[in-house]
Amino acid sequence: MTHARSIAPLIALVGPTGIGKTSLSLEIARRFSAEIVGLDSMQIYRYMDIGTAKPTREERAQAPHHLIDFVDPDEDYTAGRYVSDATAVLADIHGRGHLPLLVGGAGMYLQSLLSGLFGGRAGLELPEMEALRQGLKKRLEDGGRERLYLELQGCDPATAARIHPNDSQRLVRALEIFYATGIPWSEHLARHQEKGGQDKRNILKIGLYCERDELYRRIDQRVELMISAGLIAEVRTLLDMGYDQDLKSMQSIGYRHMINYITSRWTRDEAQRLLARDTRRYAKRQYTWFLRDPDIFWFTHAEMGSLFKKVEDFLR
Repeated sequence: MTHARSIAPLIALVGPTGIGKTSLSLEIARRFSAEIVGLDSMQIYRYMDIGTAKPTREERAQAPHHLIDFVDPDEDYTAGRYVSDATAVLADIHGRGHLPLLVGGAGMYLQSLLSGLFGGRAGLELPEMEALRQGLKKRLEDGGRERLYLELQGCDPATAARIHPNDSQRLVRALEIFYATGIPWSEHLARHQEKGGQDKRNILKIGLYCERDELYRRIDQRVELMISAGLIAEVRTLLDMGYDQDLKSMQSIGYRHMINYITSRWTRDEAQRLLARDTRRYAKRQYTWFLRDPDIFWFTHAEMGSLFKKVEDFLR
């Protein structure tokens, strides 16, 4: 099908950690002359290669890569900064007549980029979003509905006026949006309406999917490979370089587990077991995030022919 676009095309390849996005992205880039733009909240960091499953130098030589390996581990990097950086990169790629391919599992980064969620506290990463949501739910369960509703009246009176004080789901969602982005839900809706809604013709969102048991097997195998490839030594090097173990980057999945082993809090077997467990839990949260988006077309590894056909049709 052929259709006119008001702005240049963009493809996003998303899915949980460990599912095989890197190898597929290289094939898409090869077939369609695309440039890969990182959509990952950890692969942005320098010196953190093994634990972030960053594309290798050989893989990065196969296609241009952007927004990978460019931030020091002690820098504070937010979704707001990602939006700014990614917008500039996309403009450059489009300006050269090339196709950008966003690749990663940072759902909040993608949402922020596509929906324009700007603000002083624009966007928390997915684990932080989950912590924020659970904290609000805990306060709700502890009998704080009235207090939460008063908070919403203070930060977003327009939304408070249109939802019932007993609508717990929307109450938590409204506060979550405000505390995550610094912008009231009502303002997000107004901005979206002003833009006439998201122009879905200019972006193709592809999700990579596999059965849970297969994904968990892949994750367990990845953890073994990371440790055998030198993850412990990578973490020791970061500590020796002076990066504090309490940094946000150093407390991410993989790095905090190896720190707990290095500091003798856990045995090596415990660190590996808990790393695999926490990675599986993270993958489940990523799936939950992306499955809320009805515009994602999902494919399994056995459906690559259909996936490439989808891309071809989109680019016609």
